[in-house]
Amino acid sequence: IMKKLIAGAILLGASSMAFAQPGCGVGAMIWKGQSGIAPHVLAATTNATFGNQTFGMTTGTLGCSTNQSVQSMAMYMESNIDKVARDMSRGSGENLDTLAVLLGVEEADRDTFRKVLQENFAAIFPNSDTTSGEAVDSIVSLLEQDESLSKYVAA
Repeated sequence: IMKKLIAGAILLGASSMAFAQPGCGVGAMIWKGQSGIAPHVLAATTNATFGNQTFGMTTGTLGCSTNQSVQSMAMYMESNIDKVARDMSRGSGENLDTLAVLLGVEEADRDTFRKVLQENFAAIFPNSDTTSGEAVDSIVSLLEQDESLSKYVAA
């Protein structure tokens, strides 16, 4: 029975990470150059198991290249994800303002910043198991697509 529980937990973990972005971290380095769902899941699983993708994002190592502001945001999200999610769903709050400050979002762009994150809340937090690293990836991607906000996440 114990083996079945362990196997089930591994499969559940792997399936929940199938859509993670293993673009950096040890998992991405190990499975580099391989395509298909299996290497993708294995890379994401490796990153999640060792918690190294967020580490790579915050330190700019392990093949993760981000600017200092994004690194600061990732570190903040790591320990405040629930508060940030709550504020983001409302479109206001001190935790959302903290993200803006960490990213260096100018006062003139903050309403746009809050609006973009609130309108895309479901994409940033698609389920209750969304990790801070996944949320940061989604936020960066959304900001890169916005003409007035892309300057804050440029590497």
